[in-house]
Amino acid sequence: MYIRKDDVVEVIAGADKGTRGAVLRVLREKNQVVVKGVNRVYRHLKPSKRNPQGGRIDKEMPVDASNVMLIDPATNQPTRLGVRYLPDGSKELFAKKSKTRIRMLSKPNPKYAAKA
Repeated sequence: MYIRKDDVVEVIAGADKGTRGAVLRVLREKNQVVVKGVNRVYRHLKPSKRNPQGGRIDKEMPVDASNVMLIDPATNQPTRLGVRYLPDGSKELFAKKSKTRIRMLSKPNPKYAAKA
């Protein structure tokens, strides 16, 4: 999974389809992400010393990573992701639509460098 915290994603399936938000948390073992403003639920709290008023708080719940797409910084549209090696052997994440770099994934490795 190439989605990280603070990435901007758009929901492509479910009740919140079309909503954009920043990723707050990534749950890799469950293949889920928590996105700001998406999949909100109410938690009912009894009055306690910590929360003397009690009441309802709303919070974001995880959504499956397959239901979100990363936003391409060049076109500001959702895009699929690809991984490619550069001639110096470094690995980068790129947007499939515009072919622009999103982030570097690894340092240059001579094993993957282009043979001249």
